[in-house]
Order: sequence, then structure tokens, then C-alpha cells
Amino acid sequence: MLRTNLSTRPFYNLRAVQVALGALAVLVVLMTIGNLFQLVRLTASERALGARAARAESEADRLRVEAGRIRERIDTRELTQVAEAAQEANAIIDLRAFSWTDLFAQLEAALPENVRLTGFQSRVDRDGRFVVSLSVLARRVQDLETFLDALEKSDRFNAVLAPQDRVDSDGLIEAVVEGEYTQPAGLSQPGSEAAKQSGAADE
Repeated sequence: MLRTNLSTRPFYNLRAVQVALGALAVLVVLMTIGNLFQLVRLTASERALGARAARAESEADRLRVEAGRIRERIDTRELTQVAEAAQEANAIIDLRAFSWTDLFAQLEAALPENVRLTGFQSRVDRDGRFVVSLSVLARRVQDLETFLDALEKSDRFNAVLAPQDRVDSDGLIEAVVEGEYTQPAGLSQPGSEAAKQSGAADE
């Protein structure tokens, strides 16, 4: 067989080309095998995830059915009673952190010389406001009005009224004074948590 090479120096590289092609073929085979292994692994992983998703969906359906059964068994009247009891408990907790010292100091500062405090009550109304009810004795109507004005001018009392008053056998004015009291900034206001819970329940 006659082989001709027109280059300056003859060079026959068939063996090198064959070796390179063989190496390339081996590399392609190895990459194909690797891709097959990767495909098998991903397929198995996809099947496992699909099975887990199916189990999770089945469990979610079961829990929804169970939640529906539980809601059907709940007594709404009993639930309301529990909510009211929780509000009362929260109000009591708030009162433990309440500054009674500041309240009575405010009353003492506002009390005129001719007005005497004979009774005190407090409550949290439906709107969560802390309302104080004061029983007082005053010598004159002007003295009672002075007491009301002093409370209104303070930064603690709002909506101060005297819905009840009468003159006793000694000529003194017996009155009940009511007003909303607000604690100083930084302290918990009685009924604030109960009011939040009541608003959340209404929503």
C-alpha cells in the first residue's frame, strides 16, 4: 500500500488518532453510565417524595375531619363561660400590677378640706376601662363641685360625674362620684388584656 504525505517531513499519526478516539469513546460511555445512575437516583427520590406527599395529604384530610368532629362536640355556651372566666382572671392579674398608691395619692391631692371620702369601689367595664366609684360627704355643693373639677383637671381621671347625691339628716351632701382612671405611662392598665381578648373574640 502506497502512503503519500506531502508535508516537509513524513509523519503518520493514525495510531494517535485511534487512541484519542478510543479515549473519547470511553469517556462518552462513562458519562452515559453516570447519567443513567443519576437518572435512576432522581427517579427513586421523586417516587419517595411523591409517596411522602401522598401520606401527608392523607394525614391532613384525616386531621381536618377530626377537627370538624371536635368542633361539632364543642359546647358554645361552655366556651363562652370559659372565655369570660379567662377575662376575669386576666383582670385580676392586671390588678396585681396596678399602682393603688398612685390612685389614692391622686384622690388625696384632689380632695378638698370640706369633702370626705367614705367609700371606694372599682370595676372594669365592657370596654375595658377602669372605673372608680367614690362615696363622698360634702358640706356644700360648691365643695363637691371643687372636688369634681380637681379630678377632671388631673391627667388620671376622665368623664367624672356625680350621678347620685342627696342631703342627709345632718345637712351634709352624700354623693357618688364616678370616673375613668388611667394609670401612669409604663404601667399595665387594668382590663387592657381582657379588652384585647374581647375584641379578638368579636372578630
